[in-house]
Amino acid sequence: MSNKKDTSDIDESFESQIETEPVESPDDDEANEANESNEVDESNEEDPIELDPIKILEKDLQQSKEDLEEQKDSFVRLQAETDNFRKRLSREKEEFAQYANERLFKELIPIFDNLKRALEDPSSDTKSLKEGLEMILKQFSSFLEKEKVEPIKAVGEKFDPTVHEALTSEESDEHDENIIISEFVKGYTINNRVLRPSQVIISKKPSPAESEEKSKEESKEESEEHSDEKENSTD
Repeated sequence: MSNKKDTSDIDESFESQIETEPVESPDDDEANEANESNEVDESNEEDPIELDPIKILEKDLQQSKEDLEEQKDSFVRLQAETDNFRKRLSREKEEFAQYANERLFKELIPIFDNLKRALEDPSSDTKSLKEGLEMILKQFSSFLEKEKVEPIKAVGEKFDPTVHEALTSEESDEHDENIIISEFVKGYTINNRVLRPSQVIISKKPSPAESEEKSKEESKEESEEHSDEKENSTD
């Protein structure tokens, strides 16, 4: 009888233990692992690893050296390209000047030939020589016109210091002030740029004393003319 009682007590104790202890499922295991991982991450975030300041400075210094070396290489390449461009430009400029001179001389040689023929012709008299020189002058004028070389207007024009060079000035009652009354050397432009300025003489107003003296002389001359006319009519 006592054995049955003991067996029933054991069974009741085992059942109560089964009821009190929860049964863990696979989902519960995964959730526990996730919670443990989050706890580890949180602990890592809370306790960051401190870096050595010297190592940080060394790393920054190395990066600065690399950047400086790259900039130095870029500067050297740019300087070399600039030097090459300058040399090429200078060479092309010299070649262009040589080519331009060659073309000009090619145009001038026929004019030189005609001038030489005119002077070497033994049968030429003064008239034929003049006609030959006029032909050469016409040919040369055509050459200048082709090269856009044009004469500067001077006599009768108002003095312009950008295209005229005043050699002297003369008093004149017949012209306004700073009017060109004569030209000593003709000037020229090429493509509207002054090749050589005109050397000119310009007018200026007479001084009051000279004007008065000139007026007296003119009056005296007029009176003498009238007296001569009167004497002639009396005779």
